[in-house]
Amino acid sequence: MNLEALASCLSTSACAVTQVSTALIIGMLLFMVASGLSLIFGVLGVINFAHGAFYMVGAYFAYAAYQATESFAVAFLAGALGVGLIGILFERFIMSRVYGKDVLMQLLVCYAAILIFDDLVKIIAGPEYKMMGMPEAFALPPLEFGGGFVPAYYVFMILASLAIGIGLWLAIEKTRLGKIVRALAINPPMVSALGINTTMLYAGVFGVGSLLAGIAGALAAPTRTLTPGMGLSILIESFIVTVIGGMGSIVGALIAALLIGFTRAFGAIGFPLFVDGLMFAMMALVLILKPSGLLGREPAR
Repeated sequence: MNLEALASCLSTSACAVTQVSTALIIGMLLFMVASGLSLIFGVLGVINFAHGAFYMVGAYFAYAAYQATESFAVAFLAGALGVGLIGILFERFIMSRVYGKDVLMQLLVCYAAILIFDDLVKIIAGPEYKMMGMPEAFALPPLEFGGGFVPAYYVFMILASLAIGIGLWLAIEKTRLGKIVRALAINPPMVSALGINTTMLYAGVFGVGSLLAGIAGALAAPTRTLTPGMGLSILIESFIVTVIGGMGSIVGALIAALLIGFTRAFGAIGFPLFVDGLMFAMMALVLILKPSGLLGREPAR
């Protein structure tokens, strides 16, 4: 532990701003991935263990599109929409076959998908590390906040993730389609009895959840090193986020993702050897005190 260094950072505005921006970036990327994971589980009741692979594919799609067009807008859309389409196909042809099956069967299917996606990336893009680089549109002087400097792209990442998160919450909570989706999560037979095509809804929800992972990958591509298997670490942290926030809760995922982001950013200074341990300890504490998560629904009795 190095609490002296942590206190010194907190007392210096430049260091505090830098670490807060790092926390927000980590948190918002985690939120994008975890919200999709939580949405899929909350509605479909399946644990999409392949979600991290979708994040990786989104990053590689964005990289390939940027290399071809040098347009970040095209790269972003390629990462998001490409993974959304893959998610729909994955749900229709693979995951729909294991609905209602044993959880172990679902995990094995998803793990097989992870291995397939990783090997396809190695075959198509090669096993070596890739760097997309900063898009020209964001090659701007860093913005100053309280004596600290934050790159313009980081500000864009934070605001874009927050805007997408708010849009997702509004769509689920305030629209007719969102009400149907929430009803589908609670009573699928009743929704089907009302004449609504639940098969299309399942595919659409899985596609939106996958699209969120693709968005996270596309946003991360300019700032991360791309490599096959890069989705594993963010998948583990996303599961921690969904457990802490509550499966199926978008707001809970946001709160938990920011909590993990701040733990990582400031923990790297104060207790660098125990950051992962602290995250798992927080998850264990939530499971003991409130197994449904901070904002998750209590199971019906």
